[in-house]
Amino acid sequence: MSSLPRTLVAYASLILLYLPSLAVGVYSVNKARFGLAWRGFTLSWYKSLLENERILEAAWNSLLLACVSTVIATVLGTALALGLERSPWPKSCQRLFDTLINIPVVVPDIIMAVSLVLAMGVLRAISPIFELSLGALILGHVTFQISFVTLVVRSRLVSLSPETREAAQDLFASRLYHFWRVTLPLITPGVLAGAMLAFTLSLDDFIISFFLHGPESVTMPIYIFSSLKRGLTPETNALSTLTLLATVFLALLAERLTRRL
Repeated sequence: MSSLPRTLVAYASLILLYLPSLAVGVYSVNKARFGLAWRGFTLSWYKSLLENERILEAAWNSLLLACVSTVIATVLGTALALGLERSPWPKSCQRLFDTLINIPVVVPDIIMAVSLVLAMGVLRAISPIFELSLGALILGHVTFQISFVTLVVRSRLVSLSPETREAAQDLFASRLYHFWRVTLPLITPGVLAGAMLAFTLSLDDFIISFFLHGPESVTMPIYIFSSLKRGLTPETNALSTLTLLATVFLALLAERLTRRL
């Protein structure tokens, strides 16, 4: 294949990838409230967005859910990756652990959501904190985020040379000192990448959030879905555009940080 067809395929792929997001951004500054006709440029929908308490509440719930669940999942996922990679597990146990970690990644979201609803029903008999609310959402998101963080951090751990640990042992460094001064700085790019992936997955999750949310814990994807019954409003387009820009900013920031590390 010559260079021209490859270039055309690349440009066509980029257009298909970003055209929907570009369309949302364009219609967020369109004066027309209904329909697809262009009525002129305006930023009034962004002003209306800041005055819409329901949208702002949904956005805040999504942001809080993503941040809290990402921190918890990153800590647990990193610890799990270290335990699986640095402990002398038998091969049979290693294969079992690998399968258990991959199950949340490949299982359909609807199956995961139904399982979490049943689990929450059992846990509610123990404590009322497991009622369908923001707390239940955080717990549900952490359950599938851990697997993604673990896989990303393990891929980073595999690339590390075992000689670094052996050299630290020869110098009588404790395991804790070796972790903080050697292992953690080396796996930080993997930890940041896993955290970024977990944050993104939590931010745009709909199925699990739909099954576990309560009246006071409506997230942005759930709000947008409920808005489809009445038709998407320009405020929703503005909110989606701001979310997209924030995600791109975080991605660029994460890339810059990993390069410096």
